Amino acid sequence: AWRDFNHQALFHNTGWASADITPLRHEPLDDEDTFDAWAIGSTGYPLVDAGMRQLVATGWMHNRVRMVTASFLTKHLLLDWRKGARWFLTWLTDGDIANNQLNWQWVAGTGLDSNPHRMFNPTLQSSRHDPDGTYIRRWVPELADVPPNEIHDPLPMTRAIAGYPTPIIEHTDAVARYRHARSQEAARS
Repeated sequence: AWRDFNHQALFHNTGWASADITPLRHEPLDDEDTFDAWAIGSTGYPLVDAGMRQLVATGWMHNRVRMVTASFLTKHLLLDWRKGARWFLTWLTDGDIANNQLNWQWVAGTGLDSNPHRMFNPTLQSSRHDPDGTYIRRWVPELADVPPNEIHDPLPMTRAIAGYPTPIIEHTDAVARYRHARSQEAARS
């Protein structure tokens, strides 16, 4: 149903492939180093990194992981959804402009039926949907031997031993930064 809906919506509104349907009214950040860390799967968030690595290796990613990685880019890192959408289309073997662009906008909070306050917590999503860390162990091999109680958020010493990065931004800091951006946006309205 979403595929048909997105195709109909984009057919009648072709500009939505690159323009916000519902503008956020705050400027996304433009940080190439941060984008590159996300794109290569080096954010320090195992689920995000597993998804991004799987995308480049196979040209595919599960829908849940697509939502988490897109939310991470747009809400944690405050980067423009269009950059992420382009990256996905570069690598996805099932890339479809209508579904890709409009789903990115849905996650970013700029699309149809969007909730701009929705922000996926990658650690909670990981522990809920991959409790044993099987997906992470496959796509982030440096964490393959990490104990189950740490796989979703390895301790600093475990990260150092495994050669896995610290989080590019702490989740609580990302939430506060996103809320601040949203409040600035509301103040300008």
